[in-house]
Amino acid sequence: MSKCQRRDFLATSAAAIASIGIGSSAFGKGGEMYGLIGRMNAVPGTREQLIAILLEASANMPGCLSYVVAEDARDAHAVWITEVWDSKESHDASLSLPSVRAAIAKGRPLIAAFGDSIVTTPAGGQFGNRVIG
Repeated sequence: MSKCQRRDFLATSAAAIASIGIGSSAFGKGGEMYGLIGRMNAVPGTREQLIAILLEASANMPGCLSYVVAEDARDAHAVWITEVWDSKESHDASLSLPSVRAAIAKGRPLIAAFGDSIVTTPAGGQFGNRVIG
């Protein structure tokens, strides 16, 4: 790709992103998104049920930009949850939602242990069909 083509591509991409209202408007207070990556170990034989509970609770969480629940390919009991929020405040507020509180109560007996958990500051990326950052 020539310098001119690259410059045109970048300009067009930036205009497209701006036209769909993504960019700084996706960021929460303070201009930083909030991310979490965590691991849970399900009680043997309950991983699919735990995943279903987590996914059901993830609908309609204000400020949640991405919530991915994944099976660990190397551990038949492990579940990874990757979350991206517009702010830490939105994440914290989600813990008070009736659907989330019900999922915690329903899922707790299916969790054998909590593994590593890290807080991240997402810089951007692709979320669904949207580019943020």
